[in-house]
Amino acid sequence: MKSRPGAPDGFFAAEAAGLRWLAEAAGGPPVPKVLGQDDEVLVLPWVAAGAQRGEAVEQLGRRLAALHAAGAPAFGAARPGWIGAAPLDNRPGDRWPEFYAERRVGPYVRILRDRGELTPGQVDVFTRLASRLEGVAGPAEPPARLHGDLWSGNVLWAADGQAWLVDPAAHGGHRETDLAMLDLFGLPQLPRLLAAYEEVALLTAGWRDRRALHQLHPLLVHAVLFPGGSYLSTALAAAARYL
Repeated sequence: MKSRPGAPDGFFAAEAAGLRWLAEAAGGPPVPKVLGQDDEVLVLPWVAAGAQRGEAVEQLGRRLAALHAAGAPAFGAARPGWIGAAPLDNRPGDRWPEFYAERRVGPYVRILRDRGELTPGQVDVFTRLASRLEGVAGPAEPPARLHGDLWSGNVLWAADGQAWLVDPAAHGGHRETDLAMLDLFGLPQLPRLLAAYEEVALLTAGWRDRRALHQLHPLLVHAVLFPGGSYLSTALAAAARYL
């Protein structure tokens, strides 16, 4: 049972809706079934933890490809969301570069600017990147069905031999975003997972060079949630790579 007294409006409703939406993807990774939910509580079945196994890593790679291929109506989602304790602007968009600039980068840059943690020159780094996204984002792809907060801690290696996904910030996005976040926070045996992913769905040329671009959003979120660390400087360095 997850609880958050005084949770913002729609906090657990968004997570519950995301879990149900991810579960609809044929062949996707298992996710916990929502047993109950109200404004301050989310009730899920207990999934017994186990050891990470190579076969489960490969299976997760193939299942992530199936999840992403299930698609989404647009970039974004039908309701506002949350990534950890940070709000997530899910207003739908038709094109990923604009969606990423306006919904995934801009809101957190403004928070950091208003808190005095970004100088005008540093804000300009992100502004210039936003104007260049069209040229650095790679080939256009349709919206993928994303977990949306896919760091290694949200992959539960279970006693049943499978890798379960928990704590989503589910939305329609670019499939490279989920994979880049696994890389950012160090999923063990990630190369093995990626090889299995590409058995099902090849990634487009240049995806390795775009990992830092997709990591920019979670880095900014962490800079907002955990001020004073290295997340902001890492985000600035990631943005500057594409200028």
